[in-house]
Amino acid sequence: MSGSILGDMFKISTWGESHGKALGVVIDGCPAGLEISAADIQRDLDRRKPGQSPFATPRKEGDKVEILSGIFEGKTTGTPISLIIFNKNQKSKDYSALKDIYRPAQSDLSYDLKYGFRDHRGSGRASGRETAARAAAGAVAKKVLAALDVKILAYTASIGPVKADPKNFNEDYIMDNFLYMPDSDAVKKAEDYLNELIEKNNSSGGTIECIVKNIPSGLGDPVFDKCDALLARAVMSIGAVKGVEIGSGFDAAEMTGYEHNDFYRYQAGEINKLTNNAGGTLGGITEGSDILLKAAVKPTPSIEKTQQAVNKSGENIELSIKGRHDPVIVPRAVVVVEAMAALTLVDLLLKNMSSRMEYLKRVY
Repeated sequence: MSGSILGDMFKISTWGESHGKALGVVIDGCPAGLEISAADIQRDLDRRKPGQSPFATPRKEGDKVEILSGIFEGKTTGTPISLIIFNKNQKSKDYSALKDIYRPAQSDLSYDLKYGFRDHRGSGRASGRETAARAAAGAVAKKVLAALDVKILAYTASIGPVKADPKNFNEDYIMDNFLYMPDSDAVKKAEDYLNELIEKNNSSGGTIECIVKNIPSGLGDPVFDKCDALLARAVMSIGAVKGVEIGSGFDAAEMTGYEHNDFYRYQAGEINKLTNNAGGTLGGITEGSDILLKAAVKPTPSIEKTQQAVNKSGENIELSIKGRHDPVIVPRAVVVVEAMAALTLVDLLLKNMSSRMEYLKRVY
């Protein structure tokens, strides 16, 4: 199986399965001298780990990260950083009855069609648990960005039909609720909505918004390696994400050119945009404005509500999935969206150092 590597200069390779012994990531290309500790990485893993709220799977995993290489006396050494997270609370027997069943909206059928074999325990490599390795790598990338005063903030923008009101936006409140929403009124409505779905053995989708502030200009290359294209690719690689918008996104299709264009003004010795419908990139290259990104997350496919399915014998069956599953994926995916954005931007920062001779002269 290929496709587990991301990046060109700041490169990660994730490995492991939901019900295997462990998951992990190897980070290649991180500059030496970055101050970082296991606690820095653990903070992001704690945001993603299961068993923390009534709206997350009750699977109990400490998700404790161990640093195997690449960090010495609190600083990166410039060599590959290897991080491991051991699985402690697998219940593989929960999936025994599903071994020969193709569950709706899962990877079961596509994996069998491609490989002729699959790990049916918790979806194996296709499990959302794989994102623990991404969150760990993203924590390292965010430390690099923080050293350059770049800030990434992601939050739950909506759950089902319940949307956070921008007028009630409270950044400090995001980390104070299970749903990671910035609007206390919306949180209450979303909790009521989710409790109704749980009673009906159903699940919900939602959206995540991500804002990147203080990003340098010049990141991204024309044509295939545009910054927004690479961000979309990275975020879309999260298994539950079904759509990505940059800036005004799909709303642009209903706007006129006059409405969508970001007008310029020259103020205080610099060029400023009056709006940010472009979402921080022009021609695929950052121009100093905030990067605005939005991800659409599908509902959890594993639900107890009876569904129509088939098995390997070609029989039509009625399926009710038991076990430990999130009624909504969105809150635990917030930190993963941050991670994928951070990993993409650090890679682009390193690549941009070779875009001008003056940059090389500044270094050497």
